[in-house]
Amino acid sequence: MDVFLICRDALENAVIANVAVAMDVRRRGGAVAILFTEEALAALAGQSFGWSPLFRTREARIGISRGATRLGIPVAAERDDRWTDVGRMLDAARAAGVELLACPVWSDILGIRDALPDRLTPVANLATLERWMTGRQVIGAL
Repeated sequence: MDVFLICRDALENAVIANVAVAMDVRRRGGAVAILFTEEALAALAGQSFGWSPLFRTREARIGISRGATRLGIPVAAERDDRWTDVGRMLDAARAAGVELLACPVWSDILGIRDALPDRLTPVANLATLERWMTGRQVIGAL
């Protein structure tokens, strides 16, 4: 089954969860895309990611980084596995065949089309976004 995930929160734990699900779908042979929208899109375009309140401590973030790495989610920073690297994780997901998309609505609302990183594919407009979503199981909300 083809899956379409929507990631809207600028929380590293939200991105990790979306990438984990997406990479599992790919390992099983499915097609999958993650649409970054709202805060997540702004963070990828130059703002910063945060953590949910329960995961803000140093110990929690180290545990998440190491635990995710043990599960095959490539989130750990290359130089130090105690810390996370969202860019590295997204590059690995993309290399595995996960489509990483930028929401056209929020790209325009925030005026960040020119600031989007190369790892994201900008979606031209809502009609194109609808075509991406058609026939896929959509998980998340815009």
